[in-house]
Amino acid sequence: MATTSGNDAALNKEYDNASATHDHANNGINGGNTTAAHRGYDYGGNPLAHMNTGESARLPAFGGEFQPGLYRPTDHRKFANPAPLGLSAFALTTFVLSLINVGTRNLTEPNIVVALAFGYGGLVQLLAGMWEMAVGNTFGATALSSYGGFWLSFAIVLTPGGFAIEDAYSATGAGVNDFANAFGFFLIGWFIFTFILLLCTLRSTVAFFLLFFFLDLAFLFLAIGYLQAVDGAANAKLEMAGGYFGLFAAFMAWYNALAGIADSSNSFFVIPVAHFPWSAKKREERAAKTERETV
Repeated sequence: MATTSGNDAALNKEYDNASATHDHANNGINGGNTTAAHRGYDYGGNPLAHMNTGESARLPAFGGEFQPGLYRPTDHRKFANPAPLGLSAFALTTFVLSLINVGTRNLTEPNIVVALAFGYGGLVQLLAGMWEMAVGNTFGATALSSYGGFWLSFAIVLTPGGFAIEDAYSATGAGVNDFANAFGFFLIGWFIFTFILLLCTLRSTVAFFLLFFFLDLAFLFLAIGYLQAVDGAANAKLEMAGGYFGLFAAFMAWYNALAGIADSSNSFFVIPVAHFPWSAKKREERAAKTERETV
């Protein structure tokens, strides 16, 4: 019995030492005292580009996880990261519509976008938003699910011969710009919603912020273009401006998606995400630098 008690004491002591070492490692990540073993944590600012250690650690804001604030590591999570899927669905649908809005190859009819808006930008992005809900990301769930709903509703409006929403305005015999004005109201609402999300990215990363910044400008210019319609057609210059900002937003969505996919397990490089100087990540770096200089 005495021998058993001694073994138990030795095991407990070993466990305590391991826990202390683990806690010290986490403090090195979060408190600024970065050790040599965890210097790979930076990797250009991509927190997913290393093997996370410690369930209690908090990682900085990251567009690849669609997280504008601190979030928990992904080691023991039962779900994969759904953000790149939702971002990719948004990016491709926005890309094709924006090419049409800027008049590429003289295309003017957005009918091809209906298929993308139903299948990829709508359904797939909505599913990604629901999976974000499952992993506990409120921002990601709200944003991806909402924009999935946007593409579904956009497809409903544009479905040729289906819901006949545009034709219903013409059938009333009222003003020729009625549908354009109504669609402008629709876009203004999405501009307001996107601006709310934009405010939540101000403490995150430049790549994450620019996605919502360009998207918000796209909604704004398109909305004003439709509200300034002449003979039922949106203002061409404003529509083109909205298309260009839509292209910028699409590429930023792809950039954030790539940042969430590429890490040290599958890529020879990782994607820099450029944290804002006032973000938690940059404050930690400044605190660590000051402490090293003081020592």
